[in-house]
Amino acid sequence: MPTCLYNQDFMKVSTIKRILIANRGEIAVRIMRTAHEMGIECVAIRTDSEPAAMYLDHADLIFNLSEETSEIPVFLDVDRLIEIAVTTGCDALHPGYGFLAENAYFAQKCIENKINFIGPSPDAIYKMGNKTVARRIALANGVPMAMGSPGNISDEEEALKHAAKIGYPVIIKAASGGGGRGMRIVRHPDEMEKMFNLASREAEKAFNDPSVFIEKYIENPKHIEFQILGDKDGNVIHLGERECSIQRKHQKLLEEAPSSALDQELRTKMGDIAVTIAKAVGYYSAGTVEFLLDSDKNFYFMEMNTRIQVEHPVTEEITGVDLIEQQIRVARGEALSMKQEDVRLTGWAIECRINAEDVQAGFAPAPGKIEKLSFPEYDFIRVETGVRNGSSIAANFDSMIAKLIVTGKTRSEAIINTKKALDKVWIKGTKTTLPFFRMLVRNKKFHSGDFTTAFIEKDLEQFHRNSEYEELIAAWLATKLFADENLQNKNGSVDFEQGKEMNPWLLNKRINRF
Repeated sequence: MPTCLYNQDFMKVSTIKRILIANRGEIAVRIMRTAHEMGIECVAIRTDSEPAAMYLDHADLIFNLSEETSEIPVFLDVDRLIEIAVTTGCDALHPGYGFLAENAYFAQKCIENKINFIGPSPDAIYKMGNKTVARRIALANGVPMAMGSPGNISDEEEALKHAAKIGYPVIIKAASGGGGRGMRIVRHPDEMEKMFNLASREAEKAFNDPSVFIEKYIENPKHIEFQILGDKDGNVIHLGERECSIQRKHQKLLEEAPSSALDQELRTKMGDIAVTIAKAVGYYSAGTVEFLLDSDKNFYFMEMNTRIQVEHPVTEEITGVDLIEQQIRVARGEALSMKQEDVRLTGWAIECRINAEDVQAGFAPAPGKIEKLSFPEYDFIRVETGVRNGSSIAANFDSMIAKLIVTGKTRSEAIINTKKALDKVWIKGTKTTLPFFRMLVRNKKFHSGDFTTAFIEKDLEQFHRNSEYEELIAAWLATKLFADENLQNKNGSVDFEQGKEMNPWLLNKRINRF
């Protein structure tokens, strides 16, 4: 990484009066809410693809941008974003998640232009963003790691040599980026050439970097991540863990905090390791250290995300800490107001990512217009969204409609409350992940906590063998929810063809006969 040419004094202490939100959707709304509570103005960017987006309503100033002549989307255009920040008089920039949030060059350019990047240092972003560099740092600091190549591998022949030493199965991973892209599992030497090429091409397409490395593949693990928080004085704490094992294609669908798989001893051990990793790179701001946990309670460092996470609300709910606020305070040079012993985990929180996706088609994106959107108002739910009635889910952006965060005093209570909340959510206009979640929270294996990252791929088939009684109840519930909603219409007619999305997705074919 190039040497950063910025003033260290500027990095240490600065005021923040106006923030450019270099993002869109629900995270833009989320950032602006906290910024306004802190008396900070926010600038949003209006694009041609979302001229009436909900997040624009929350901005103090809107920069109108025409992208007709631009070859690079604005949220990926470093120079354009810097120009907009300067033009609108912003002294800080928040990248949110996705896009350029983990781009070291972007963070450096912000600082060089005297714009406070609300996130970690460029150096920390680079070191943790490059998986092979992160791996070397972790090993040097005694962090448990799965066996793997010492660096990037150049071709399938080198991959075969490392795999023979490590033992199959192995996983090929992109050296840059994350989000489940540029990853392929190899179970036999005959698969290596194909999987190596697929992983490398996907990595280049997603991250503009074809570099990959190889690691021992941990079968059926749990995905556990720790929220960390650091300041510019070198103080680092963790705020407990999140359970993130309900996922498809290495991408999360449901998260909860804390995790039922951890006792206090293991929580302390893993949390200490997370802090060690953060301190090793001089980390400040909010970040997440991710681990794989095997069936014997052995854990292995996977990666560090140097940004705010999609699932950060569940941590906020059980700790009472506003992570966006902490990011802003750290960015302007404030020390953490809490120590590790001050952190208390209270209650349980579950987050469902309600996406515009066709679950029966393998969670394929289902862009479209939101005709109706309704969430219940209970004291145990929190909704984070960037859409409303009439909003469109664009094909060129992510498919998220909303995050439904539900709390309870215990995990059992949180599940009961989640079930109640999900049954009252109404979304019309596109297929969503709602039927999947409604089914999931009624599943015995989910209730027990006995699930891994393989849950969707391996365990869902058994749901096809639910009892007739269970299927009948699920069908009745889906039909009743849809009818209750539609019979409020003056004509009293119900278009059940339009209500297909309400049917539990795994039971769809069987339900049609009821």
